[in-house]
Amino acid sequence: METDERPDPATEVFVEHRNLLFTVAYEMLGSAADAEDVLQETWLRWVGVDLGTVQNHRAYLVRITTRQALTRLRVLGRRKESYVGSWLPEPLLTAPDVAEDVELADSVSMAMLLVLETLTPTERAVFVLREVFDLGYDEIAEAVDKSAAAVRQIAHRARSHVAARRPREIVSQTETRGALAAFQRAVETGDLQGLLDVLAPDVVMLGDGGGIKQAVPRPVVGAEKVARLLAGGLRKLTASVSMRPVQVNGHPALVIQFDGELDTVVAVRIDNGLITGLYAVRNPEKLSHMDRETALRR
Repeated sequence: METDERPDPATEVFVEHRNLLFTVAYEMLGSAADAEDVLQETWLRWVGVDLGTVQNHRAYLVRITTRQALTRLRVLGRRKESYVGSWLPEPLLTAPDVAEDVELADSVSMAMLLVLETLTPTERAVFVLREVFDLGYDEIAEAVDKSAAAVRQIAHRARSHVAARRPREIVSQTETRGALAAFQRAVETGDLQGLLDVLAPDVVMLGDGGGIKQAVPRPVVGAEKVARLLAGGLRKLTASVSMRPVQVNGHPALVIQFDGELDTVVAVRIDNGLITGLYAVRNPEKLSHMDRETALRR
């Protein structure tokens, strides 16, 4: 006697939308670990829902995920207040298809996630759901417990805020790879002038060690300061240190390994062909998603 081994309808629907829901939570939180927790909380609520009463499964799941992410975002805000040093988003090793969706890649870039950090929790939720996932104002209103009119105002305010702070243009993968390759060559050869040539005059370097690994305790601003800081670190490099290019958050980045072990993920922001943002994540608690590709979806 054959048995039907297909999962139940609730599980099928959740699995179908899982990557989308993870992406929503990650863009709102900047933390893969917290996004996974939000998905677990979403699942626990989803299994208690009568599917016969749900007209749009995707919208309903996004609403649950958004509400859970908003709750966690407020907790994260308090946690970041006591964070040691600069806080950076958790980097994700991503598949080539993420880079092919230019708008998705732009929305999950380290530079954009840092811009989203400057929004209030509700502004961030509204911006992500409207600008990235193209949800209607009525759907967003249900997710954030606001009126549609209020959501329109919040969306306008968030768009203006982001526009003033986001990278000036979407940079091609080729341009980013070129800048990173020049940066890598300069670092590996100890070429101070080579570093100055690829860094913008007002470049900002952030390091996230989380109090676990040594990192710059506060932002380092200016090409001269950043280049000399990097050049100083070069003297400590040995043959046991290697750098290689990878795809992180839909964009070219570098990983630094010590004795074959992942030590640092370096992501960049590019404006007008030069590196204007340099983000070095060393906190080992934030590198757990660098050993496998993460699927992101819109």
